[in-house]
Amino acid sequence: MNISSIIEKANALTEKITELRRMFHAHPELPWLETETSLFVEQYLRKLGLENIRRGFDGTQSGVVADLKGGKPGRCVALRADMDALPLEEENDVPYKSTHSGVMHACGHDAHTAVLLGVAEILSSMRDELCGTVRFLFQPAEEAGMHSGAPKMIEEGALDGVEAIGGLHVWALLESGKLGYRIGPVMASADIWDLKIQGKGGHGAMPHHAVDPTVTAATVISTLQTVVSREIDPQETVVLSIGKLEAGTAVNIIPDTARVAGNVRTTNPEIRARMQGIMKRVADGICAAMRCTAELVYTPIYPVTVNDPAMTQLMRSVAVEVFGEERVVELPVAMGSEDFSYYGEKIPTAYVFLGIADEAKRTGNQHHNPKFNVDDEPLPKGAALLAGFAARFTAGGSGS
Repeated sequence: MNISSIIEKANALTEKITELRRMFHAHPELPWLETETSLFVEQYLRKLGLENIRRGFDGTQSGVVADLKGGKPGRCVALRADMDALPLEEENDVPYKSTHSGVMHACGHDAHTAVLLGVAEILSSMRDELCGTVRFLFQPAEEAGMHSGAPKMIEEGALDGVEAIGGLHVWALLESGKLGYRIGPVMASADIWDLKIQGKGGHGAMPHHAVDPTVTAATVISTLQTVVSREIDPQETVVLSIGKLEAGTAVNIIPDTARVAGNVRTTNPEIRARMQGIMKRVADGICAAMRCTAELVYTPIYPVTVNDPAMTQLMRSVAVEVFGEERVVELPVAMGSEDFSYYGEKIPTAYVFLGIADEAKRTGNQHHNPKFNVDDEPLPKGAALLAGFAARFTAGGSGS
């Protein structure tokens, strides 16, 4: 399929994609509550003539899957957009500001949904030329952590028969109109942990009659920082952060317990698998030496997002045609996390980043910031990219 024709159709949808994005932005919905968004998406896809449409996953009315079958034989590829918003009060003064108090699209999922609807419109208008099948995944609850949407969609058959998947994230860390890619690990895993240190409470004036968990917690915290600096290869990327520390109720009381909690991120699945055991060893050893006991609860959240070399090269080759060689750039690993990673555990993936940062338009604020906003101008290029990637893959393209 000719990429120039796809670009032309995407450009013709510029106004519509902008309108869709701003409509979604004005009506954000939290994870697993994307009912109105899902209903709108379902109706939109039905009007385009897509097939095998299903709305509702994990016992909810959130999430939509649909197939676009081409007029020629070929392979099956999926494209994914997440739809959920964040529990955040918007501070932007724009006509399409969130109408739902305490909820806003502060990560760009409104743009992802609008872009993927644009892709569906582009490819449905060219279905006689399209090979194989393109499956559209409008996913709920990317931000829901342990109860995120990707695993539920996979469990309920969203990837059945799919050979590869592509996705796109708008990116406030990249100049608007550029396309960022990376082969291999592209986003970090994310795990959380909670450590309870049990001591023996007592009077602050008589510490020898108590077993102080606060001093033990301080020692554990400082020693945990040596895990990354002294046990992990310096060429690897690992972040072990302390986000929470709780102990005591008064200045003259030694408490019974202290709690320390945080998160671990890495781009190496093998190191990720080791971290729980290393942390438990450190906590148990220090607590035993200081007469306390340790109870570590370690909870895996998102795996490492890993881009398949062939799929990423295919995406990059289409990006060069859509954006131009000079605007397609290789990015460093992002230490944020994505539940798109679950798809990559099943099939080859290509996940790329569409730059939206424009100082003049005030679209360079960080993701999850109450002033986050999207530059709509590059969104049609994002739609052309995903449409071109799907068309090339289903026709047999490999990117090599």
